Amino acid sequence: MVSPKLNDLRSYLDLLQKEDQLLIIDEEVDPYLEIAEIHRRVIANGGPALLFTRVKGSQFPVTTNIFGTNKRLELAFGNKPQQFVKDVVRLAESIMPLSFGKLWENKQLFIDGLKIGLKESKDAPILENCQIPARLSSLPMLTSWHSDGGPFVTLPLVYTEHPAGKGHNLGMYRIQQHSDTTTGIHWQIHKGGGYHYHEAEKLNQSLPLTLFIGGPPALMLSAIAPLPEDLPELMLTSLLIGDKLQMTKDPRGGHRLVAQAEFAIKGHVPPHIRHPEGPFGDHYGYDSLEHDYPVFQVSHLYHRKDAIYPATVVGRPKQEDYFIGDYLQDLLSPLFPLVMKGVKALKTFGEAGFHCLAAAKVSNRYPREAFACGLRVLGEGQLSLTKFLILSDGDIDITDFGTLWTHTLERVQWNQDLFVFANVSQDTLDYTGPSVNKGSKAMLMGLGKDKRRELPREFTGSLPANCINPKVFLPGTLVVQGTDYTDTPDLAKKLAEHQDLSLWPVILLVDNSEAATVSMQEFLWTFFTRFEPAADIHGRSAAVHRFHVGLEPPIAIDCRMKPWYTDILEVDKKTKDRVDSIYSKIIPARYRS
Repeated sequence: MVSPKLNDLRSYLDLLQKEDQLLIIDEEVDPYLEIAEIHRRVIANGGPALLFTRVKGSQFPVTTNIFGTNKRLELAFGNKPQQFVKDVVRLAESIMPLSFGKLWENKQLFIDGLKIGLKESKDAPILENCQIPARLSSLPMLTSWHSDGGPFVTLPLVYTEHPAGKGHNLGMYRIQQHSDTTTGIHWQIHKGGGYHYHEAEKLNQSLPLTLFIGGPPALMLSAIAPLPEDLPELMLTSLLIGDKLQMTKDPRGGHRLVAQAEFAIKGHVPPHIRHPEGPFGDHYGYDSLEHDYPVFQVSHLYHRKDAIYPATVVGRPKQEDYFIGDYLQDLLSPLFPLVMKGVKALKTFGEAGFHCLAAAKVSNRYPREAFACGLRVLGEGQLSLTKFLILSDGDIDITDFGTLWTHTLERVQWNQDLFVFANVSQDTLDYTGPSVNKGSKAMLMGLGKDKRRELPREFTGSLPANCINPKVFLPGTLVVQGTDYTDTPDLAKKLAEHQDLSLWPVILLVDNSEAATVSMQEFLWTFFTRFEPAADIHGRSAAVHRFHVGLEPPIAIDCRMKPWYTDILEVDKKTKDRVDSIYSKIIPARYRS
């Protein structure tokens, strides 16, 4: 499918309406909790994008769920960007030795490549209105959960430039409103914008920042894309559009502006100033807590005439970011073998918040080559945040977790194929470690053509005390419900040592085995978001040989909630009751099933 060139948000909304993928809601709604709960219910039923035309306290309409299905992503981008990336990779692998014939064969690729870039536009709707001083409270920022620390920009497109002129970054870093002219900026040093700020701070300089909201759909996806550090996001935007990205000068100086953006908020982030930011209900499905982050000081705010404010809602998977993440993986996957030698395919699982679980199909042509491939994955950009990485050299679909996990358990040698790396950095939003940003990683290899064992598929034995309700969810994997972690912190170790469980490769200890096995989605979310490798993996016995800790199965993994974990996101009763009272009025029956 070839998508039309969508140069701004409203052209995309027009397309969605034409394709019966947009629901316009004219009843007044509240950006405080109400819009978010309506959005969550609609996306849970695979419903349409939403356009709220009357938003309490703001002149601007709000649109959400614009990327919340594969169909809408296909409408936005078609298949041409994927084909371009595949053709670039094919060319890189085959062009040498260089010849005129090879260049001629690929002439269309070079023609398409000439369309990628930036161009100045005299028609710049973003300059139609300007607020000086800015009034951030005029924007319909969403408060998504009752535990959130305030209103947030949930589709922020944060643009910065390296203070020494070493490129730009367009990233999606959450923005919490503090006042009419200040916000928090949730930067981490391993992310591009945070790296720019770190460099500016070392020079005792403020870092100029432009916050775009809305614009071409491609601009929003580019801000999320996990590109290598030196690849410019604005070039990806141009590739996705299929044309050069239109830019314009800011009459007041500083960064150029995306001409078709809905909003552009300009200012700077001063060095050495921090302010509490959060809490915020994040994409893992838990609260992230209040921490100190830099402060964005706003100088002025541009917006289009009749600007439309795009937003999303994050929370317990699957949300809109799940579909975006899968699309970006499909788009960028042909690049993985070029960037990471020996890595044939890669998958990060949105069901577990992406960073908690990844899998790679790798080469293993010589002993332990797969290990080297795994280190390449863990050393690449945002993939370095991966907590649990599964490696396979088998001819299997690694995107199918059931197939991948069964294949791995049939082949893993627990005394040598599980690697746990303790005392390393961990994603800021993952609170399973001993403190913020600190934790551990694990790499599990299931290699070889032949099975080493048959996996049990039925459980008939006994369980140790404080364990009930065993469930076999996947072959070789027994899910067991245990008592509260506070009362029985050593229960996982006792499970691993229990005689009747000796034939099971893996046992998961959970708070509620019924809930954890109701679907693959709930299984992955419960499994991989609630354990830390260095603290929660136990074997029947362990032995250290040549500095490697080898385990004897069964391997018991403690996936219970721990006292230091943050709360699971749940809708508060007042919001639930309020939305219950209006939902049938504003959402047609076909979207409520």
